[in-house]
Amino acid sequence: MDADLQVLGRAVKQAQYRQHRALDSALGEVGTTLAQWDALRAISRRPGASARELAAVTFQSEQAFGALVGRLAAQGLVERTPGHGRRVEHRLTPAGEKTLAAGHLVSNKVLEECFSLLPSADRATLLGLLRQLNGERPAQPGRQDG
Repeated sequence: MDADLQVLGRAVKQAQYRQHRALDSALGEVGTTLAQWDALRAISRRPGASARELAAVTFQSEQAFGALVGRLAAQGLVERTPGHGRRVEHRLTPAGEKTLAAGHLVSNKVLEECFSLLPSADRATLLGLLRQLNGERPAQPGRQDG
């Protein structure tokens, strides 16, 4: 029996919405937001990346990412330096690294709660299915891409 695609799509969105609200609320306790922490995480994973590259991996427009990274720079969490041509490169400051680390602790706790109803094997199955839907390669054992 095939699942109703409307119901399936809504269930995925509902789980995402619940997770995002929980993360955003909890990250506020360490002085950041989900959008800010996600930007810090992207910059950490791609030091020297351009705003265009970082906007794409954080699911934002270049304009929205530019405004966000401007706020992060004003808070002393990110530094922007000239790159080749008009390119501006991004790196975390020590304060940005500290905020990112605090966010990791918070997100691990929140995500453990969000996925607590699923046994480990079901979590792995869900991750595999979502990666398949997103056209990604299969997960490598022991690797976390979160």
